[in-house]
Amino acid sequence: MDLRDLWTRYPLVYHMAAFGSWPSIEEHGLLSTTALLDLFEVDRDSRVAIEARKRHDSVVITHQRHGRATIRDQKPLHDSMLERCLRGRVSVEAWHRLLNGRVFFWADQKRLNDLRNARAYREQRQTVVFVDTRRLVERYASRIRLAHINTGATRSVFHFRDSETFKTIEQYSQRRVVELTIDRSVPDLAEFVVRVEEIGGPEPSRLIWP
Repeated sequence: MDLRDLWTRYPLVYHMAAFGSWPSIEEHGLLSTTALLDLFEVDRDSRVAIEARKRHDSVVITHQRHGRATIRDQKPLHDSMLERCLRGRVSVEAWHRLLNGRVFFWADQKRLNDLRNARAYREQRQTVVFVDTRRLVERYASRIRLAHINTGATRSVFHFRDSETFKTIEQYSQRRVVELTIDRSVPDLAEFVVRVEEIGGPEPSRLIWP
């Protein structure tokens, strides 16, 4: 796949963040779990449960200067099935650390909506960020990796994965893109944002930016 093909086929990419997180994203950019833990100066012992193991529930971290941030749960990811999907090529802990070191965008809005409407999340309010793919790719092409599966879910043992699941744009040969990921952070994400909405729960959707 070339860069133009990517942004032509997927003019927007989508990130579902915790409700209320847009002010922090606007200020600091979109941070991976690892980058967020660094920013909030979370101690090493506390990080292990967040970075190296499945998060059964969302985790709220606090910082005297930066306030509060929510690190999302990983309910769709089941370690016993994940181990089978990894087939000994990568450890479960290493996979968690790999995921926590990247930021993720859905390439297809249907995937976003499927996640929003999943049983665990359908009653929750979410912050959804709509991003201009072309501008993002032009700035971050060398750090982008694409995946053909939802790497943070284990719906089937046939969804084999390892470190090679994430491909550069030039290496990518699958018919569809499921995830567009960037290592560590996108500190200037606000420059590429088209709009931000609060979606889900009993209230109607609300545009919060611009």
